[in-house]
Amino acid sequence: MQNNSQLPLTGIRVVDFGQQIAGPAVAMVLADLGATVVHIDPPAGPQWDHPANAILHRNKSCLRLDLKTDAGLQQALTLIDQADVVIESFRPGVMQRLGLDFVRLRQARPELITLSVPGFASNDELRREWKATEAVVAATSGAFTDMGFNRVLMGLNPSFSPLPLGSSYAVSLAAGAVVMALLAREKSGRGDTIEVPVAAALMEGLSYNSIVIDGLPERYKTMREKEIEYRRANHIEMDLSYEALQEYLDPFYRTYECADGRMFYVVCPSHRNHAKRCLQVLGIYEELLAEGLPEVKDLHLPISEWDGETSIGVYPLPKKWADIISAKMKKAFLTRTSEEWGRIFGEGQIPGAPHRTTQEWVNSEHTNAAGLIIEVDDPEYGVMKQPGPLAWLEGLAEPMLRPQPRRNVSFDEALSLLQAPAAHSDYAALRAKAPAAKAGWLDGLRVLDLTNVIAGPHSGTFLTRFGAQVTKLDPVTPLYDPLIGTLFTFQCGMGKQSALVDITTEEGREVFNRLVRSVDLVLINAPDRQMKPLGLDHDSLQAINPGVLFCRLDCLGGPRIGPKSNYIGYDDIVQANSGIMSRFGGPATPEEHAHLGTLDVNCGFAAGLGVAVAFYHKLKTGEVTRARTSLSAVTNFAQLPFAFDYEGRAPFDEPLGREALGNHALSHFYRTEDGWIFLDASPAELEKLKAIEDLGGINQAQDRAEFLRAAFAKAPSAYWIEVLHEADIAAAQPLSIETLREWYSREADGSVRIDGGSYAFSIYRDHPSGHCITQIDHYAIRPREAIIKAVSPTERFGHSTRRILSQAGYSEPQIDSMIERGVAGLGWGKEFLPS
Repeated sequence: MQNNSQLPLTGIRVVDFGQQIAGPAVAMVLADLGATVVHIDPPAGPQWDHPANAILHRNKSCLRLDLKTDAGLQQALTLIDQADVVIESFRPGVMQRLGLDFVRLRQARPELITLSVPGFASNDELRREWKATEAVVAATSGAFTDMGFNRVLMGLNPSFSPLPLGSSYAVSLAAGAVVMALLAREKSGRGDTIEVPVAAALMEGLSYNSIVIDGLPERYKTMREKEIEYRRANHIEMDLSYEALQEYLDPFYRTYECADGRMFYVVCPSHRNHAKRCLQVLGIYEELLAEGLPEVKDLHLPISEWDGETSIGVYPLPKKWADIISAKMKKAFLTRTSEEWGRIFGEGQIPGAPHRTTQEWVNSEHTNAAGLIIEVDDPEYGVMKQPGPLAWLEGLAEPMLRPQPRRNVSFDEALSLLQAPAAHSDYAALRAKAPAAKAGWLDGLRVLDLTNVIAGPHSGTFLTRFGAQVTKLDPVTPLYDPLIGTLFTFQCGMGKQSALVDITTEEGREVFNRLVRSVDLVLINAPDRQMKPLGLDHDSLQAINPGVLFCRLDCLGGPRIGPKSNYIGYDDIVQANSGIMSRFGGPATPEEHAHLGTLDVNCGFAAGLGVAVAFYHKLKTGEVTRARTSLSAVTNFAQLPFAFDYEGRAPFDEPLGREALGNHALSHFYRTEDGWIFLDASPAELEKLKAIEDLGGINQAQDRAEFLRAAFAKAPSAYWIEVLHEADIAAAQPLSIETLREWYSREADGSVRIDGGSYAFSIYRDHPSGHCITQIDHYAIRPREAIIKAVSPTERFGHSTRRILSQAGYSEPQIDSMIERGVAGLGWGKEFLPS
């Protein structure tokens, strides 16, 4: 199946052996971008029999081969011989045992790029042979244990979420890696052997849940954290109800009931202007001022030096003012419907959104108009609403909104598609010119990063591991308080040099222009309406530096303009609007998904994919484009098993709410004699379960869940894991991230542990913040030939201002003058992380 020749990956040929979600979704992303993809299933069909396969295999030609026969294996090898990229997602070693050894294939054709997406890493001696389903990976990786402050206070541990987060992160990471390998191949003639374990991808995606900052100042602890500490210290049970929990939430970071009985989520913490606008549209700002609402001028001072008690724009607020403000906001929200508030907040540039279900999201006016949801006429389900593209290039996205439905083909048809003429380089000649050398895929790439908060900055940091040189440019006066403005950057500011410049001044604008002239790419996260005023529209940037590429992330943007495209917002806004919170907490009691940065981090990964596509397209065609993605595009991949609709679709009744502990009786958490296990079997595996001595009566049980509850309670977790694994049934004990840190942390040593299994943390005892910090490695993408670099910890804001200005051509006296007059800056406060 050949896609529109306008698309950037036209001519790239992919053979996709992937099963479940991650592998097929990577191939789907490449197909959306124009690659010709042949998907191969075993003779019995896909391992996962689900309507989402219609999404995963759009734009693909599908056939079935029996790789256990000589004829089937030879046909597979014939197809691979025509491919640029081969993808698989089985357990490590499976493809090799079937006769498809990626190392040997690349020895014969060094230009070939191979991608493996196993559940656990191939060098994870303990888990590599496990049946690594989505839930097993999540349980093992701490994603179901102590799931956020809410669940801890409610005493719910473990908890369950049906979101395939591991796969959604792996898709963005792996697709980006493939395109970067394609880009590097155009220079070296060499491909690569790449592995992206889903477990490692999940850990990178949930990096904000695993970071530990020793001696964290009290000012950054929320009311929930303080209550948890108090209860633990005084041996008080964690038993808060959902209703009681609400009073421990910051007024600018919580849900409110509206006049229509539906809920609205406000996300205005840490930003003075957003909070003020919120109180103004609610009609209570002046009232609060009259009651003495304080305002601290400089939030980046140590709290002991503040000129007031607190201020809006501080997160978290102290309980006294949180209670006062919350009470007034509750009354105000009851005066209008959730939809009315949605328009008021969106048009008023205030982050907030009504809670909606996934069904409403998929069928909403905005997602369909913006190309976030598209229609595909599938041969099985008819006209089907499906997620739009994950990343795209402005001006080239329209064909991506009209994908071809999946279709079955014969071997001869598949071979003919892969043999179609393609404009490929002479890779043998390239290899002859350049000797093999270890290098990063993006060595020499220069980036100017103008982003803020989480998603945008993560896109820049993501590029640094491959050799990109990133300059982070921030204002002299910070927009956010130290929690978001500083604390969050310990994850998303790594590997960058930092400068502070006021680009609203004439002098500062000249600094900006000089920096733009010195780079290959400019990054920003902001809605389109801000581009021209900031001078970041295409024509303005090209006038400064012809050929410079650009990447933009935003909240609700899609390939087309929709009614909400220019609304601002964060991860939580899209979680509320897309149905994630309604599923996680239940429609009547929606709750933010437990993992901080659930969508944000992946949006940064998806932007990295967009950047790689833009550079590849420019290298092949000379055309300068603007890469795009959004939190909304990413959320569709986080909800891929649910984010679709068609006439006759089964009800949207996937597992939801705090009481959900699994998908069904065979895919569920069960108590054992000494703890918990997650069993993740399918109905087709009943005979396997029946063959286990202690589970022999499961076929006769009227209530399978009750039968399993009684059986599992009779023996310890370790016993059940052993017997289930012996029967090749997916199961895992839920581990905490704290446990994983204890097992897999090491002193930071200037390396990335891509050779150390599925988990790797580094301890930075000499972190620039002055605190000892433990963080997950940037280790999910594991090429065999290219280098993955261990990047430096986040430096203090303005640490490199002098060096960057000097490199831009300014003299020492000029730099001193700019700093003295506030055009440039060397820091946001006395301390990197204000105490």
